[in-house]
Amino acid sequence: MRIAALKLERFRNYDQEELVFHPKANLIYGANAQGKTNLLEAIYLLAMAKSHRTHRDQELLKWQNEAAKIRGLIDKKQGQHDLAVYLSKKGKKVLINGLEKKKLSDFVGFFNVVMFAPEDLNLVKGSPQVRRRFLDMELVQTNPTYLYHLNQYNQVLTQRNQLLKNTQTSRDHEVLNIWNEQLVDFGTKIMLKRHQFVQELEVWARKLHHEMTRGLEHFSMVYQPSIPVAQLTEDRIKADFMVKLKQVEKQETMRGVTLLGPHRDELTFQVNGMDVQTFGSQGQQRTTALSLKLAEIEFIRQQVGEYPVLLLDDVMSELDPMRQEQLFGMVYEKVQTFITTTHLDAVYAKFPSNASQNIYVENGRCAAN
Repeated sequence: MRIAALKLERFRNYDQEELVFHPKANLIYGANAQGKTNLLEAIYLLAMAKSHRTHRDQELLKWQNEAAKIRGLIDKKQGQHDLAVYLSKKGKKVLINGLEKKKLSDFVGFFNVVMFAPEDLNLVKGSPQVRRRFLDMELVQTNPTYLYHLNQYNQVLTQRNQLLKNTQTSRDHEVLNIWNEQLVDFGTKIMLKRHQFVQELEVWARKLHHEMTRGLEHFSMVYQPSIPVAQLTEDRIKADFMVKLKQVEKQETMRGVTLLGPHRDELTFQVNGMDVQTFGSQGQQRTTALSLKLAEIEFIRQQVGEYPVLLLDDVMSELDPMRQEQLFGMVYEKVQTFITTTHLDAVYAKFPSNASQNIYVENGRCAAN
């Protein structure tokens, strides 16, 4: 899977820009705040229909403009496809080969990317919310129904929390029971998919981590849902979920918040049986994050039959030379890669001259060489 070309109109600090990309490596360089990350963000939007930096689509519009357009030509095994995302203050439209997709779940996952940025080191060190987002972002790319179930669950969660804050009458408790059924239904589906994903991703991450540490470290992942799901049927999980909701209903009503469900899940990482977040060195934490990102690449290939595009946003400064070599050694000639950097020399020597393209970015303008 490759992105052959990109066209931007009134996106971020770009007015009009068209780029043709190298099928192997594209090294995007220039000073800070010139628009390098914006290019990666545009490619990410073509895959996910959302930004990895903001939840507000209006922030993606060029200053004092009413709309923006991102268009990309994607090469897949079955041929080339035209993907487009239209953004405006009125909303968002997504198209594949000129046909609008009314549901985002029909768009997301058609084109696959893996993003690795400095903030991804928070996968290990950050809050549980960061790790839940990591699970969700990969699952929506490889499982068409997951995005629907996740959106439905979040809508139910919002409505249920509002009701919990105002529950006063028996009628309110009847409505709460209705929300409970939907919360349990969608929540169970989400937890089962997360559990399966962690099991499959762990196989790749363990292997990659073992190779990067020359066999000295054993890596494992532990998915910790608020309702146990391992080796249980969907019906049994739903029954347990409902029982536990009843048990905490009084506490939830007092606090005005839902205390159980996938929005409370945790994911932990262990090296040689020790929790990496608590006891791991900075080097172990970074190796863990790198193992997970490389495992994502292999997981997506396994699921969709093609390698995704890899987006590396200023991560060279966060990885020591050894981990840089490990990263490039594992993706070179397998994955189309985009790398942003302020210093081209830091990455240029890692690719043969015929295997990469340099793109200089200054004030929202690009020059390929």
